[in-house]
Amino acid sequence: MEPACIRHTDLPGVSRLFLDFSYHFDRVARFYPLNPHDPASFAPSARAVDYPASRRAALVAALEAQNGPSPALRKLADPGTVAVVAGQQVGLFCGPAYTIYKALTAVRLARDLTAQGIPAVPIFWLASEDHDFPEVSNAFSFDLSRQPVRFSIDPPAEAAGRPIPVGDLRIGRAPVDELRHSLAGFAHGAEIASLTEESYAPGVTMTQGFRALLRRLLPGMDLPTLDPLDPAIRAIARPFLDAALRAAPELKAALLDRCADLNAAGYHSQVLVEPKSSLFFLLENGERIALRRKDSEFAALADRAAEISPNALLRPVMQDYLLPTAAFIGGPGELAYLAQAQVLYDRLLGRMPVVLGRASFTLLEPRTSKLLARFDLSLPDTLVPESSLRERVAQALVPPALEDSFVDTAGELDHRLSRLNDEVERFDPTLADALAKSRAKISYQLEKIRRKTAREILRRDAQAVSGAEHLSNLLFPHRHLQERFYSILPFLASHGPHLANRLLENVNLACPDHRVITV
Repeated sequence: MEPACIRHTDLPGVSRLFLDFSYHFDRVARFYPLNPHDPASFAPSARAVDYPASRRAALVAALEAQNGPSPALRKLADPGTVAVVAGQQVGLFCGPAYTIYKALTAVRLARDLTAQGIPAVPIFWLASEDHDFPEVSNAFSFDLSRQPVRFSIDPPAEAAGRPIPVGDLRIGRAPVDELRHSLAGFAHGAEIASLTEESYAPGVTMTQGFRALLRRLLPGMDLPTLDPLDPAIRAIARPFLDAALRAAPELKAALLDRCADLNAAGYHSQVLVEPKSSLFFLLENGERIALRRKDSEFAALADRAAEISPNALLRPVMQDYLLPTAAFIGGPGELAYLAQAQVLYDRLLGRMPVVLGRASFTLLEPRTSKLLARFDLSLPDTLVPESSLRERVAQALVPPALEDSFVDTAGELDHRLSRLNDEVERFDPTLADALAKSRAKISYQLEKIRRKTAREILRRDAQAVSGAEHLSNLLFPHRHLQERFYSILPFLASHGPHLANRLLENVNLACPDHRVITV
């Protein structure tokens, strides 16, 4: 692997908040208490964790029941051990590849903190309470020709039209046969398909399948997972939710003020908060129902705190009540949530962990690298619609002599038309506008024939057409970054299960950039 770095400023669709978080932290420091780019931030974050022994014992017992005993959980049982937390919705086949990158970042940071004398373990939060089934029911892979392949599952009959937490939904039959077919021909395709099939046996829940596959894809990394739908976890969270219900009016007012602050600073609010917004859902009869009432009335639900589910802004605060979190790993959207949620941390926990961006990767294969070199393209050049990429590839194929002729002709025309413009203006200034319009038309027509020439060259070069399609499919599929679209599975099928360990070695916590790695 030869990693290269690309600034997020060169990637499409990146928010201003995330860019400033990554490269100008001083501009967003008032929204996050600790600077993730300063290694000295972790020690005070760990010291600020006020975690009672009784809660630690109850949590470790609950996690052992979910995961089985492990060195990480034995270590977590020790007073003073902190957690490095990442999480994701329990999507089919572990969702997009960035799920794995989050997990690897947490593992790497926990190891680094431990080496620095801050005992830490990674924990992966399974967002099983979410009830948006369409968001977790799809996964994307690619076949041997690098054509995208979509997999999906239908909702169980009992979930039709009902807001049921996705983690408890049982999968009748996962599309493992379709996955196996798509991975046929890859060097490790059969092995990866078998790992997936073992994880998604008929009848497993979304949470069970996700957890089992995550464990198989990251063997030896000792990464416990936490399912918040577990009654034992809900019992531990009850005092927190009780306090949040009683503080609802104050919390809402603080969030409204924070949203105003973010907007005034030129940033966006990731979660829309209005006077009528609710921070709470009720888990009742298997459903997750949004609670709509006056803020002053939520305190009356304190005796039902074990049945309350937090919304997207309150959830991370509950997470860091349940866990002795010193650092949280998130993507751009999660970091934006936390800019809002910081006021909730202030009022409910009195602390907030260090917040870090997850590792961000694009994986290049040997053919991909050769095509980029042949067409003189960088990764950012390929992050455009396929039609635009074809234009760029076509331009790269124009013979140098012909390209020089176009450049020379354009230069000579520009020079002669400039001289003509001077003469026309001296003769009659009113004719200058007409000449300017004609000049623009001449330039347009010359550029038009230049593009037509490039497209004709591309049309005659079938390999170049195939190469452009390959680049678009692998690097910017359906106009998404690779890590946000494809599952990690086809990359493991192509390059082997050990790829996860190689990626772990390339997690660079000191570099906020997007990393491009040839595998």
